[in-house]
Amino acid sequence: MRCPYCGADNTRVIESRPGEDGTTIRRRRECIHEACGRRFTTYERVEQRPLMVVKKDQKREEFSRDKLYRGIMKACEKRPIAAETLEAVCDEIERKLRLEYEREVPSSVIGERVMEALRELDGVAYVRFASVYREFRDVETLLKEVLALIGEGARAVDRIPRPDKPSEE
Repeated sequence: MRCPYCGADNTRVIESRPGEDGTTIRRRRECIHEACGRRFTTYERVEQRPLMVVKKDQKREEFSRDKLYRGIMKACEKRPIAAETLEAVCDEIERKLRLEYEREVPSSVIGERVMEALRELDGVAYVRFASVYREFRDVETLLKEVLALIGEGARAVDRIPRPDKPSEE
């Protein structure tokens, strides 16, 4: 394997151990080039069969774990959530998708899985993702989602006075 620091072609494995989820192997490597000698970590995982995502317009594209991670990371931006937690969420979503769908998965299923995971992980991240995924058009729709999230139910929105409607009292 090529050293990421000096570009030398040869490195040696110092240590190997299975990853926490059992699907990866973590390897510590050392560059054997005299002038470098730096150490770095690599991860090895089984090459997965291609899983195609069927978009709303019926176009297909290969499932991208990076795209999944970026979407989740964007929703969790500036939230107190560790990168390792986001990786674990992505791993779990991908694992379940590959178990349930052999060749193709609708993009709507992926979006719903992300929303389920974020709902459990962080309410703010969930609302951020939902506002984009469900294409909220107004504050009222957003408010209904927030109230449903905190357990008051969407009916509470009807009790909130709106400036454009006179009070019925």
